[in-house]
Amino acid sequence: MTEETFQNEVQRLRPKLTALAKRYTNHASDAEDIVQDVFLKLWQMRDDLVSPPDGLALVLTRNLSIDHQRRKKPHYPTRDIAEEEAVEDERIERMMQAIDSLPSRHQIILRLRHLEGMEIRDIATLTSQTEAAVRKMLSRARKETLEIIKSNTKSNKTPLK
Repeated sequence: MTEETFQNEVQRLRPKLTALAKRYTNHASDAEDIVQDVFLKLWQMRDDLVSPPDGLALVLTRNLSIDHQRRKKPHYPTRDIAEEEAVEDERIERMMQAIDSLPSRHQIILRLRHLEGMEIRDIATLTSQTEAAVRKMLSRARKETLEIIKSNTKSNKTPLK
């Protein structure tokens, strides 16, 4: 392919390739860069190209656009990790204080179930109660804990997240 023929093909294909690349990248400047890389590759292969190079140009554009998206680092909003951990620690502390203020049987049931990960039937066996009684006590303990946290939150004006 001669230089003049190549120039004509570039002029003809540029809008089509740019539109394709822009669909993949959603950025005009990235699309232009990709199309420029496509034309560079086509120029390097110009001796072997058969006119019109539309098919090859489209495949190169698609592949380079996909490669560009893969290389692009995902953008996540940055947050202060230490601040998040402090908030989480505060929430856990409030939760544990609420549990500590429960009657001892409720504390035991909650701790066995949620901190130790024990099954209801194992707790029932350990506490010499029926599974239904353990479920009911666990439900009451959860409700009481939630009420305590809500009342503390209202009085402190610091919401749980």
